[in-house]
Amino acid sequence: MAIGTVAAFWAVSFLFVLTPGADWAYAIAAGLRHRTVVPAVGGLLSGHLVMTAVVAAGVATLVSRSPLVLTALTGVGAAYLVWLGITTLAKPSAPPQAGPEQAPESWVRQAVKGLGISGLNPKVFLLFLALLPQFTDAGARWPLALQILLLGLVHTASCAVVYTGVGAGARVVLRTRPAAARGVTWISGAAMIGIGAVLLVERVVG
Repeated sequence: MAIGTVAAFWAVSFLFVLTPGADWAYAIAAGLRHRTVVPAVGGLLSGHLVMTAVVAAGVATLVSRSPLVLTALTGVGAAYLVWLGITTLAKPSAPPQAGPEQAPESWVRQAVKGLGISGLNPKVFLLFLALLPQFTDAGARWPLALQILLLGLVHTASCAVVYTGVGAGARVVLRTRPAAARGVTWISGAAMIGIGAVLLVERVVG
């Protein structure tokens, strides 16, 4: 693949990563609730890698052509985001110094939550379906699937940097501000619920 093509994709992809959404909300919540954001961010990245593999395999095209399957995917993803948002609001996070120690959550559970948020997000799925193929070259020496995988890895690398910075930054900045930390957690939970609701409404109305 041409370096210019990869660079152009990275520029577009990075702008998408910088846009706050469900991934940002979970990274912030993980930064406030846990000692490290690595498991949560690792789960989010895994979801993006799964989406990349799905698009590369061509399965995404088949799914996008089936309104019933796509509606089901949207419903599951939206319901998961709403559920996670509700649980976040029910148990608002606070920096360790701001309150009693919370029961630690296993790294596996944190990672699975992250995988569910990004892997079940129809917006990510549709973005990859629309964006990744546009930066491939059918006449290139590399197979299309391999080109898509490379672009997906570039996108995932950007996600790793941004999400880790967002989660760690939230923990550092809000460490001595328990009231602000609770406010951010409430905003994060509300954002997850709102995004899930919008996804569901858009699919039903559309």
